[in-house]
Amino acid sequence: MRRTASLVLLAVAVFLGALAPLLRWYAYPRLAKIPPSQYQEMVLEAKDATLLDYTAGMQPKQVDKVTIVQTLKGNVEASKEIEASAGKDVVVWDTLTHIIGPDGKTVSQIPERYIFDAHTQDPVHATGEMVDGDPVKREGIEFKWPFFTEPRDYLYFDAQTRTSSPIHYVGPRTFKGMDVYYFEQTVPWTKVSLPKKMPIEGIDPATFEQTTGTSLWYSVKAMFWVDPVTGAPLNAEQDIQQEMRGGIAAGAPDGKLTVFAGHVTMRADYGKYTLDLVRSNRMKVLALQTYAPIGLAAGGLGLFGLALWLEARGRRGDGEGGAPLSA
Repeated sequence: MRRTASLVLLAVAVFLGALAPLLRWYAYPRLAKIPPSQYQEMVLEAKDATLLDYTAGMQPKQVDKVTIVQTLKGNVEASKEIEASAGKDVVVWDTLTHIIGPDGKTVSQIPERYIFDAHTQDPVHATGEMVDGDPVKREGIEFKWPFFTEPRDYLYFDAQTRTSSPIHYVGPRTFKGMDVYYFEQTVPWTKVSLPKKMPIEGIDPATFEQTTGTSLWYSVKAMFWVDPVTGAPLNAEQDIQQEMRGGIAAGAPDGKLTVFAGHVTMRADYGKYTLDLVRSNRMKVLALQTYAPIGLAAGGLGLFGLALWLEARGRRGDGEGGAPLSA
């Protein structure tokens, strides 16, 4: 019986020992991916911001709060279509950034379509990739870092300028009790396109600069606190400045008219929701990549040792029994 038990234990130990690396190096790279049907909503705020009042002589004024609602919806049908030609798992995010003034009225809306590899988060270039209706070809990441983010600089896409530039790894931080990586990106003053959705009628963004001689300029300092396991930002803040130059802004000081200036942060309730979501997904990724393989390997090693111990006891028992003495 001992030998039978030791053989069974040995077989199970070999199975667990083989399953551990299979799970880590075969299953994990295939199972760890962004789901194509993800839906998420985020509310950000800029308190004590400066906002251009288009209805009161085009003058900037101090407001209590500007609200930014960002919705992200996975487009499953578009993902399937692109996967057929790309030959890999692809995620398509249709996002909308809805900016709301203190009176509850829309300031602007900017839609995006972001297409990327479900496993690596690298951009995938396909028809439909755009920002505010303008075709773009992203380089680098946007919205999310890769699984198991490295402590280094990454190329990050800025939707306002439609360009990519390095986002710098500053160092490790602790955020709400979690160890994170802190990144910063500063985009210098850059001329950008007007949003196609404007707060007043009669402005054609396509011809605004040509007809008025006025251009829109933008600068931002973006800050992200990123969970290195999931690659998801636990917190994001931005110091954003937008101003009009020339044309209708010629009479303003220095020929510049502030369109928006403010420090944008996550609203507290959405910050808590994001933290809980990342913690949950972090455990799933670690279970698949680390905990389960280590547990299987340790279990296999323990059963292997137990099998050897039972086999040794069995052999010892046979030796002690010996052959009967003859009369």
